[in-house]
Amino acid sequence: MKGAELLRRLQRIARGRGWKLEWRPDRGKGSHGLLVMNGRRTVIPDLKAELKKGTFHSVLTDLGITVA
Repeated sequence: MKGAELLRRLQRIARGRGWKLEWRPDRGKGSHGLLVMNGRRTVIPDLKAELKKGTFHSVLTDLGITVA
C-alpha cells in the first residue's frame, strides 16, 4: 500500500467515526508529513512510495487503530 492510499483510508475512517483529521505535509522533513488524527499524531513517509509492513503497522499503532 502506498502512503497516499493509507492517507485516503485514514480520512475515510476519521469521517466515519466523527474524528478530526489534519494532514500537515509542511511539518515533516523531505517527503514526510505529520498526520494528526483524534488528538494522536504520527509521521507518514513519502506518499508516492510503497510502505513497508512494519512502517504501516507503526502508523496504525501510533494512531491507536487496528488493522481490522
